[in-house]
Amino acid sequence: MILQNPARVIDHTLLKPDASADQVRNLCEEAVEYGFASVCIPSVYVPLATDLLYGSEVAVGTVVGFPLGYVPTAVKVFETAEAVARGASEIDMVIHLGAALAGDHADVEDEIRQVVRAAEKAKVKVILECCYLDDPRKQTLAGCVMNAGAAYVKTSTGFGPGGATLADVALLAQMVAGRIGVKAAGGIRDWEACRQFLAAGATRIGTSAGMSIVDQWRREQGL
Repeated sequence: MILQNPARVIDHTLLKPDASADQVRNLCEEAVEYGFASVCIPSVYVPLATDLLYGSEVAVGTVVGFPLGYVPTAVKVFETAEAVARGASEIDMVIHLGAALAGDHADVEDEIRQVVRAAEKAKVKVILECCYLDDPRKQTLAGCVMNAGAAYVKTSTGFGPGGATLADVALLAQMVAGRIGVKAAGGIRDWEACRQFLAAGATRIGTSAGMSIVDQWRREQGL
């Protein structure tokens, strides 16, 4: 059986501290060649990626409040509006983890809502950084993400002490019940892992190993 090409659910990601314009150019070329859902890049390169991907089906995504999440809400709102004005159509924002752990869920939800409003038509993916959270708090925060109008709840930044886990994806998928998407990110580097995360309920995969994943899938399918 030929399975669906995983490229269409992969955010082709380059968020290294030393990411360069040339690397972003290569990333965009790869994204078009492989047919990835989006590129996820530092916001400074959004105009470059927007120009390079014009006319393609690849979305331009960037990050807000990344990777620690504790800048003031007004800064996240400004980052979001600026990124959208410069061409981004997908925004991956990091929540204020300290507020979440303190139980200030109304504040977390309000911040997400403000970012969603600033994003206008752009999709907002909300990063919980699950490695710091217990299951009840993950469920509560997933509810906040839905209430605030975001498009996805996301497991991890990839910069924390732990990345995506199958248990977290399954928990979040159960909680959102198809009302919004679930993005798994952090440590997903091969097709077998990608397959398992999709089976657990992920609807988007964030990875810097997208080409390798798709190549492995193609070999498995005899393509």
